[in-house]
Amino acid sequence: MSEVILKSLSDQGVLTLTLNRPEKKNALTGAMYQTLTDSLKEAEKDDTVRVVVLSGAGSDFSAGNDIHDFVSAISDPQKIRIPLGFLQAISSFPKPILAAVSGVAIGIGTSLLLHCDLVYADETARFQLPFTRMGLVPEGGTSLMLPSALGHRKAFELLVLGDAFDAKTAAEVGLINAQLASADLIETVIEKANQLAQMGPEAVRQSKAMMKQYDENTLQSVLISEVEAFAARLGSAEARATFMAFMQKGAKG
Repeated sequence: MSEVILKSLSDQGVLTLTLNRPEKKNALTGAMYQTLTDSLKEAEKDDTVRVVVLSGAGSDFSAGNDIHDFVSAISDPQKIRIPLGFLQAISSFPKPILAAVSGVAIGIGTSLLLHCDLVYADETARFQLPFTRMGLVPEGGTSLMLPSALGHRKAFELLVLGDAFDAKTAAEVGLINAQLASADLIETVIEKANQLAQMGPEAVRQSKAMMKQYDENTLQSVLISEVEAFAARLGSAEARATFMAFMQKGAKG
């Protein structure tokens, strides 16, 4: 079995974490979450790591949570707390995090981007936060961060209506820094990462900390309350019906 998270550290101190499940559009499993969490915690303590880059293998960034993990979480809601460890790790990570997005970025595949410092996407990128469509509620800090950044009405549109949107729209609302050509995506992200890696690490860390300090305690509290609400919703009739319909559709092929 191949590694579900590929790790590569450059001579410049850029750690690239690649979601490596392209046959499933890099849908995240519990094992992937745990590896990401462990990798971020290790990178935080490792002085040779200056910057982290997140990307997806193949043509997609991430289709969100693996549906089979979701179904198993219905009978064991504690499993839904595994992603909480990752969200706590990425949201409090003190060093710069960049993301390169192509293809689908659904659910957590979009919400995790809110915790990155620079995000670039190509013209194939499609973002979506379909939580309520699945009988669930927002997660990943989205219920706090999106209304704060976009206002209630635009956040409601993205989080409750849950329609997919392209990279142009993502750039317009500030979810990403810019839309790039596919051929330029990784090169540009690595270029930005190297630029940050060459700066004074303490100045970079302190600057990031200063920009986040006022919301940090509130965000951590919201992450926990969202997961609790999310776990409760997993057992609802609405969510069960959505998951079962999805599984039946998949079985028919």
